Amino acid sequence: MVAELVSLSLASLQKHTWTWRGYAIAYTAAGEGTPIILIHGFGASLGHWRKNIPALAAAGHRVYAIDLLGFGDSDQPEIPYTLDLWQDMLADFWAELINTPATYIGNSIGGLLTLMMLANHPDKAKAGAVLNCAGGLNHRPEELYPPLTWIMGAFTWLVSSPRVGPLVFNQVRRKGRIRSSLQQVYRDRAAVTDELIDMIYTPACKPTAQKVFASIVTAPPGPKPDDLLPHIAQPLLVLWGENDPWTPIKGAEIYRQLTEDVARPGLVTFHSIPNTGHCPHDERPEVVNPLLVDWLSTLPKG
Repeated sequence: MVAELVSLSLASLQKHTWTWRGYAIAYTAAGEGTPIILIHGFGASLGHWRKNIPALAAAGHRVYAIDLLGFGDSDQPEIPYTLDLWQDMLADFWAELINTPATYIGNSIGGLLTLMMLANHPDKAKAGAVLNCAGGLNHRPEELYPPLTWIMGAFTWLVSSPRVGPLVFNQVRRKGRIRSSLQQVYRDRAAVTDELIDMIYTPACKPTAQKVFASIVTAPPGPKPDDLLPHIAQPLLVLWGENDPWTPIKGAEIYRQLTEDVARPGLVTFHSIPNTGHCPHDERPEVVNPLLVDWLSTLPKG
């Protein structure tokens, strides 16, 4: 399918604005057919799906990609950020703009939000696909061991400090630092383009970006996938880049086990993707797009 290899530039994405609780939320929509909602990960935005939207739209879907509150071109209010907040936002977006069961596709924390929508809003979720799904918005204390416990504690204090926090954030958001971080989590360094750097850097220059960053990195981790999965009855596709240092492939074991669950046959489809990091949809769209399109074609119509 030719559309699998088509990519949109960030500039060519036609963005719309939806007002939620008085805040401006940016989104894009393309194609016609059964609805899909794309959910980005931490620090990213709807443009992270620019290599996937054309293929999904060409396969007969109405494709929505949204900037979560606090990211991309959406507003960045100084409020407490949680996964529950974004879940409420997605549920209201569905109710106002879609109103028919949709397929949710998410990367990283977007994957965790996908699981939350399937488990907590089954009337709104026909199916879901997760790509290198996060285990939480932040690390849980029991998941860390000294000296990492102390390091993360110190980092949390630093980013929350009114005096030191802005200095720390100024270092974090530097283009060179963004590039080096992405080169750690993308196996193919050629995929870390100037366009990708700018996509992350530009929203980080907004006046309240530091406050938003501090709120998110000190927020509660939210539910674990292990707790959500028993409540999911819809088809679930799991894609995992094998060379991800942030969400290592060992974290995918629970999904592998579900592919063999005789009590729920066919519930989970799992594919690992070799030589790929944390963002398979952006790094290997030529692999991810056909996997998504083929899986979507197996879902019940209507």
